[in-house]
Amino acid sequence: MSESSAAMPAHNSSSPGTAELFSEKLWPTIWIWVIAAGLAGAGILVFAPISMAAGYTAAAVLFAIMAVMLVLSTPTITVTAETLQVGRASIERRFVGAATSFRTKEASAERGTRLHGLAFLCIRGWIDPVVRIEITDPSDRTPYWLASSRRPEELVDALSR
Repeated sequence: MSESSAAMPAHNSSSPGTAELFSEKLWPTIWIWVIAAGLAGAGILVFAPISMAAGYTAAAVLFAIMAVMLVLSTPTITVTAETLQVGRASIERRFVGAATSFRTKEASAERGTRLHGLAFLCIRGWIDPVVRIEITDPSDRTPYWLASSRRPEELVDALSR
């Protein structure tokens, strides 16, 4: 899954040297890497009629490309005293309202039937829990941010400090 195509909020970014209250990188799970390896292995089947060396080379190149894409597209959630950054989006903490964590069926409902069309999304399909972060900026039409988190309670706690 990828970040929402809605416009990115244009708020100030964190100043250098600010202490982090919370930080989490949303790395792909082992199963995503296994799937990437399996897809790369398909390169062997495609190029094996030409030569096995070409097949193995194609598989290695395909896996390298997928690995780079997975690593580069891995978002980070960072909370400091002044800012909240989720993926590429950043907002001043004074515009952050209540934060609520959801797991299992409630998380599925937040990503599905209860999802607001203007919400900013940074969700990953391999991470079940999500955190809904209300946005109180009157000049921002985005009602809330919805972000995947493996440690949702810690994120909510950091945002409530």
